[in-house]
Amino acid sequence: MALYLLLLMLTACAAVPQDLSGKMFTFPEQTNTARVELMTPRDNFKAATVCLRFFTDLKRDHVLFSLATPSKYNDFLIFRHATKDAINVHIRSSSAAFAGHEYKLNMWHSLCSTWDSESGLVQLWFDGQPSIRKFNIAGSNIQGRTIIFLGQEQDSHGGAFELNQSFVGMLSDVHMWDFSLPSCEIQKYMEELNFRPGNVLNWSALEFKITSRVLLENKQTICCKT
Repeated sequence: MALYLLLLMLTACAAVPQDLSGKMFTFPEQTNTARVELMTPRDNFKAATVCLRFFTDLKRDHVLFSLATPSKYNDFLIFRHATKDAINVHIRSSSAAFAGHEYKLNMWHSLCSTWDSESGLVQLWFDGQPSIRKFNIAGSNIQGRTIIFLGQEQDSHGGAFELNQSFVGMLSDVHMWDFSLPSCEIQKYMEELNFRPGNVLNWSALEFKITSRVLLENKQTICCKT
């Protein structure tokens, strides 16, 4: 009963920006319904950066961040391809694969991805280490009514979720910028220092809506024994 009331309360407060510092979203089960929608009025991007932290034990493919518009369902998608041991960043449905990361289970990881339409270059940062810069798509903005989900990957604008692509675990510290964040700022984010918060999505002032079984909890920390 208490959990039911908590979920109702969170959904009711969805349109009110909340400071989620020290919090995390917990996705406790495999489902094709559980998700968190992140609200933004922005509908045109000539560049973008997304950063987040996650914790999972999934050995299968799974989504980390899904942004769709009416014209492109994978307009900014970060997706873990377990079978290929790679993280794919899709921009305007064009994909770049990044491999060589220590994607260890049952531990927190920090991830950032940048893209700029002028150069078409995409880069991935994983636990403080940058990837090479890869060409993805240039000369085309992300534009149209934006829908952003955590927990589910959109195969249509706002829907068509697949059970075997869902995220199970914890997500925290989600930020998005409408420019390519400088490497020094990304490093500050990775090291959990004082960094420039997102101007599109800001974890400290986040508008969101929870659907189905997702919990907002205090972020777990490991205390050292004395």
